[in-house]
Amino acid sequence: MSISVASPAPTSRRTAGASVGIPPRQVDFPLPDSSPRYFYDNNPFATLFFAMLSGIFPPGERYFMDSVKHFRHRIKDKTLQAQIAGFIGQEALHGREHDRLNSFFTSRGIETRYAEEAIKVGLNLLKKISPSQQLACTTFMEHFTALLGEQLLKDERFRANADPQMLHLWLWHALEELEHKAVAYDVYEQIGNRRLERILAIPLVAGALLPAIGYSMAMMMITDGQLLNMKENRKGLRLLFAPKTGFISRFIPKVFDFAKKDFHPNQHDTEALVAEWKVRLFGENGELNAWTRNLDAIH
Repeated sequence: MSISVASPAPTSRRTAGASVGIPPRQVDFPLPDSSPRYFYDNNPFATLFFAMLSGIFPPGERYFMDSVKHFRHRIKDKTLQAQIAGFIGQEALHGREHDRLNSFFTSRGIETRYAEEAIKVGLNLLKKISPSQQLACTTFMEHFTALLGEQLLKDERFRANADPQMLHLWLWHALEELEHKAVAYDVYEQIGNRRLERILAIPLVAGALLPAIGYSMAMMMITDGQLLNMKENRKGLRLLFAPKTGFISRFIPKVFDFAKKDFHPNQHDTEALVAEWKVRLFGENGELNAWTRNLDAIH
């Protein structure tokens, strides 16, 4: 099954987010059958790991948006209000496109529903805490996803090993995570930013979500018949988690900068990286222009 899209339809209405550098880009990604089943280095474990991430993104994005929306009425600064609009618009579109990608995975027998349902359980636990603590948890998770996006855009080896047809959606998502990485945190600063609450967010998120992630990964591997594929599993673990060289392990030390007293997401300077990838993906000859419906509204 190849999922095709109609030709982009231009629009002239510039978004509020675009005016502050956080444009919600309406990209309709083609998901062709010609892409390999195991799209990352032809490795089942690593591929299922990224499929699992795709499964958890839609519920996660909704949680992020809701935690920020709860305090939106308290924000008086017009620039931050526009940034919030851009943040919500981008996150909503991320959820939409990952829903489509997850349906594509399902059509191939890769069951992302385990990840989606398990992560909902974890997020429902986080919804039982106070709204300000939920926002603190969101700022921590946004910090993690920004580091993930930064690693993806910087890591030439990762991009070389990934199927280019599947990579486009991840590059777009990574770019936009960096564009809005400080928005939830800036909202949190406006409503208090208690350091103890921030530090508490780390074990709360880990306790609520890591079991769901572990369960999801195990179930997806069982369903795909890969749980006992020791050779490929060892290779996948090295690709992702090898000390100093794994895709994930290379940015994990930066995750705990979140607990520093003077932490702010912009301390990790990614402006040059964002500028580079905006041109590569959406510039005059951008790689994603053909699938972007609102090019004139995002510049």
